Amino acid sequence: MKHFIKLPDILIILLVTGITLYFTYTVYFVPQGSAQILIRGQGSEWTFPVETEETITVTGPLGYTIVRVENQYTWVEESPCLNQTCVASGKISRQGQWAACLPNNVLIMIQGTGDNEVDAVTR
Repeated sequence: MKHFIKLPDILIILLVTGITLYFTYTVYFVPQGSAQILIRGQGSEWTFPVETEETITVTGPLGYTIVRVENQYTWVEESPCLNQTCVASGKISRQGQWAACLPNNVLIMIQGTGDNEVDAVTR
């Protein structure tokens, strides 16, 4: 019994190879941009470079949440929520970090593709 590679097999191999090459190129060879701060409120959204210095008033169902962006840090300065967990969460500054005031529907995230430092290593 002879085994020959058939046209569908060749197409699948080419498709998988193409997808692998595409993702390898985009991850390792495309120039990376800088991190951005994303602030979302009820029906509103703001995006800033991390170097921005701003004070944003975000309106939510409970009232106003004040978000500060300064010296590449972002934090919730004031919030109308009862538990104040968002204020106590402190400042965020690295990609992937986030803070939220869930009762007032406010989300702060640092996203992008700039420098992504390792914060801990375990062995």
